[in-house]
Amino acid sequence: MSSRMGERGSMSVELALLAPALVLLLSFAVFAGRTQVAHNAVEAAARAAAREASLAGDAATATALASAQAQQTLAAQDLRCQRTRVDVDTAGFQTPPGQPADVTVTITCVVGMADLLAPDVPGAVSVEAVFTSPIDAYRERR
Repeated sequence: MSSRMGERGSMSVELALLAPALVLLLSFAVFAGRTQVAHNAVEAAARAAAREASLAGDAATATALASAQAQQTLAAQDLRCQRTRVDVDTAGFQTPPGQPADVTVTITCVVGMADLLAPDVPGAVSVEAVFTSPIDAYRERR
């Protein structure tokens, strides 16, 4: 009977030792999940923006349409970027009609992670996606 009395309170000590490790593990799981969701959203935005740009008739319109589509897709994905950069490579619009050409969109989104209370977790993570879409070789270009 004295051996059971010696273990009294051991469960509380074990919980006190394991709780911080479990909270840390949970924080890193949330960090990894949030990063993956952000990456998927940025990839979807790059894909939609490149497709929208490839339908434009000239480089200036392609850039404007791609930027607007990227912002709209990120908003629809409910991704709140601290900073967003949309780069549109419109060099393909200089190619004469009848020759294959591409338009490439690169989107960089800085996602805040400061609300995660875990050590060694950065305050923000930069997520980038690149997508290339072909321009119709026989479409009229201006």
